[in-house]
Amino acid sequence: MRFSFLPVIILLIPILEIAGFIIVGKALGLWLTLALILFTSFLGLVILRSGGLGMVRNLQNASRTGAEPAEAIINGGMRVIAGILLFLPGFITDAIGLVLLVPGFRKLIWSAIGPRIVVAGSFNGRGNGQDFRPGPQSDASSKVVDLDDDDFHRDSPKNSPWSANNDDRNLPKP
Repeated sequence: MRFSFLPVIILLIPILEIAGFIIVGKALGLWLTLALILFTSFLGLVILRSGGLGMVRNLQNASRTGAEPAEAIINGGMRVIAGILLFLPGFITDAIGLVLLVPGFRKLIWSAIGPRIVVAGSFNGRGNGQDFRPGPQSDASSKVVDLDDDDFHRDSPKNSPWSANNDDRNLPKP
């Protein structure tokens, strides 16, 4: 049987957060501690709001320049996680959220997990995923076939459920 640390961490975090409240409350006092918690929650909301928009902008820039979009997705995702952690009340989650906001730390995480991420799409060049460029192959409109009126005809419109016949008694029942 394999032991998982996830349940232990989930049970340990609230205990550590309560201990953090007690320690900071003794050092700063009740009102300053509450103000600090409210400030970090507000900061988390601001980061969540700007993080989503920033991620969309970074994805658009990556697609425009032909850069790999995975790094933009991971950076934006880490900013969103940082906003959520800052929004949650507690000083340990706030510390983790603040560390995730540091660009150098995000680059360190990207260098660790970046080589394992594969972006599916249209690749031009060697085909190893290093030079992602959206091309006509990735365009959804390239799969559309345009027909003129005389190019299209129906074989038997009488059997069609979309025919002009309003009598629907002969249609198959679901």
